[in-house]
Amino acid sequence: MRRLMNFLRGMVILRLTGPFPERLINLCAQEGIDFWAMEWLDENTVRLTTRRHTLARLRELARKAGCEMEREASRGLPDFLGRFRTRYAFLVGLVFALCAVSFLSRFVLVIQVSGNQEIPSAVIFSQLRQLGVRPGVYGPGLDRKQLAQELLVRQEGLSWAALNLYGTRLEVIVREEIKTPERVDETGHFDIVAQADGVITHIEPELGDALVKDGDVVAKGDVLISGTVTMEPPKYSELPNRYYQTHARGRVWARTWRFLTAAIPVETAVKEYTGAEKSVWSLNFLGRRVKIFGKTSISWAMYDKITTVNQAVLPGGEGLPLSLNRETFREYTPRTVEVDREAAQALLEEQLLEQLNVLIGEDGTVESTQFAARVSGGRLEVTLTAQCLEEIGEERPGTEIG
Repeated sequence: MRRLMNFLRGMVILRLTGPFPERLINLCAQEGIDFWAMEWLDENTVRLTTRRHTLARLRELARKAGCEMEREASRGLPDFLGRFRTRYAFLVGLVFALCAVSFLSRFVLVIQVSGNQEIPSAVIFSQLRQLGVRPGVYGPGLDRKQLAQELLVRQEGLSWAALNLYGTRLEVIVREEIKTPERVDETGHFDIVAQADGVITHIEPELGDALVKDGDVVAKGDVLISGTVTMEPPKYSELPNRYYQTHARGRVWARTWRFLTAAIPVETAVKEYTGAEKSVWSLNFLGRRVKIFGKTSISWAMYDKITTVNQAVLPGGEGLPLSLNRETFREYTPRTVEVDREAAQALLEEQLLEQLNVLIGEDGTVESTQFAARVSGGRLEVTLTAQCLEEIGEERPGTEIG
């Protein structure tokens, strides 16, 4: 802190020469003039450092002590600013820059959202813009508590929100609602039926009567676990069987065979660029776009528009609401070409495998696959035959007992 204060006030390095320099040093001590870094150059010369504002008083004391005072160097803020006393344009620019910084620092330049997991940040930013919170808004004028309450009302899924202002940075902290676990519905009469053809490999009935066993062949729609439970009478009694209906539950695995087909045209249209190109440069500041070069009027029938955004960032990597944008327009004409058969087949095979994984679910496994390809009617068709091991049971309403 002392070094900082000395820098702000200014320091000078002096050479004092006289028959008795120590007398001047004693006078400085009596007058309370601070000095440091004292160095004896010879028996009649001493060098020391003192503050700038004590020069006048020190000069009077040197005259009384019969010493000569020579100024060797100056340091500090006053000496630095003194170099620009005749550079009025620089001083005006410095004053203007300081005023601009002190004024602009009261506006929000960066908005950060944290604490969200399920709700995308873009959705929260959209709600904030509708509430008037965007880069460029006057920070001290924001009623942060009221805005947090309105954000909770507008955005579903939030249980708490807070807005904290740190200079030009607005921090939005949210907490999402804790979802209530879904209750298992035990009401109604449901059966577990097969959603695909297959051979049963394993069955785990939890509630209801299992109608199949390992090794049975089932077709799509067959009842696997019945929601109608049979209650047999006591042994040796002549009472009839009794039945009650429930919500059947359980898991049934089977070996299945899936057949999927996908197609793509063997010819497609591609873009052939003519070489004609136009560029439009613009500046985007605080959400406002200012065009600085180029014309947006395009007379071409077909063209691509490519936008390149160069955004200003802080040293820490945080983006600022200032960007230089370039819009490039490139003319093209369509041309029909034949697709690469191997690449098209590989693409269709990848899509079929993705579709198969969705069908069998996360618990299912693919045991073997086989692809077949043919060209028909100007289209490349690829068929996938897969042997899988998957859970095939699904709930369906059962038939009520009359």
